[in-house]
Amino acid sequence: MRLHIKEAREKKGFSQKVCADEVGVTLRAWQNYEQGEREPKFETLCEIADLLGVSTDYLLGREEENPFSSFK
Repeated sequence: MRLHIKEAREKKGFSQKVCADEVGVTLRAWQNYEQGEREPKFETLCEIADLLGVSTDYLLGREEENPFSSFK
């Protein structure tokens, strides 16, 4: 499954290292998520969504745009 983690991270202007540290995974694990080589556990996916300000549906590719992006 191709996740939209990289796109969401780049829109926020975060580095892979910062995101990995914030979520509590290794840099390599984060890179694997972005490359589609590994999928995060549900709890980690939720943490990633919170960090990047997107929905889990967006990260999973179930919606193209984040409908919450205009909310503060």
